[in-house]
Amino acid sequence: MDTITHTLLGLTTYGAVKKEEQDKQTKRALLFSAVAGAQIPDIDVVANLTETGRVMEQMWHRGLTHSIFLTPFWALLIYAVALLIWKRKDRLIFYLAWLNVVIHISVDSLNNWGTGLLEPISSMRVSLGFIPIVDLVFWGFILSGFIVTKAVKRFSSYRVWRWVLVCMALHVAVQSVQGMIIKQEAQQTYEEVALAASFVPWHFSVIAKSDEIVNIYHTTVWRESVLVEALYSDEDADLDPLFSGNPKAPVLMEWSPFVVVVEEDDMLAIFDPRFYRNGSSFLTESVELNQ
Repeated sequence: MDTITHTLLGLTTYGAVKKEEQDKQTKRALLFSAVAGAQIPDIDVVANLTETGRVMEQMWHRGLTHSIFLTPFWALLIYAVALLIWKRKDRLIFYLAWLNVVIHISVDSLNNWGTGLLEPISSMRVSLGFIPIVDLVFWGFILSGFIVTKAVKRFSSYRVWRWVLVCMALHVAVQSVQGMIIKQEAQQTYEEVALAASFVPWHFSVIAKSDEIVNIYHTTVWRESVLVEALYSDEDADLDPLFSGNPKAPVLMEWSPFVVVVEEDDMLAIFDPRFYRNGSSFLTESVELNQ
């Protein structure tokens, strides 16, 4: 997810905590815990400051820092910082941080960029494609919760935010069930299948590959699929010149579920078809030939 959505999710979980009996310092520690927990897995962007980090960006971003095994470490680190600043030992500070770290890596795994959820045990990218990278439905629920807390004073604020969290969880569940149905149907026809959720709820793009052909089509669970692109992948191309001439290419090959190979007289390239728009994919790595 994007940084704004992660922040809003952190603020929502903070709002869902009953804080009437908490003192000001504890409330500040809880707010810090929620927002820091919602953001800290993305600390891996620091790696992009190095040349190696920029080469390995796709494997390192949302990689080890998004591992399920590191979630208690991040929560403990946040708790320690909060204890140092606000001098509060409330366990809720730790648990709120942990909850937000888990939420962060979970929603990242649900979109098509994916995470290294099982690192360092496995480098596999978990990229389910059930929700979009920017989910405007989340924003809508959060905006609705904010309006209700300001306009309807008879509702306890924390109860409103808990209902917002329930609604977002139901939205994710509905999207996920529909995504699983669509993907399972596609797998009966194609050798490899990836899913990308649309910004419009319940609408998906299916990226499906068989032999040298990659089809991209739009679909829902209740209507016929509409083919939007049919791409040819040159599976017999020798990729050694690409891998030796462009260090980002093998990283993209490992990171993507599958790629499209393009070989022309003066150029060799691979690209991730999940991000194919208007004749190109922004995740493309290439090398010029015959230089």
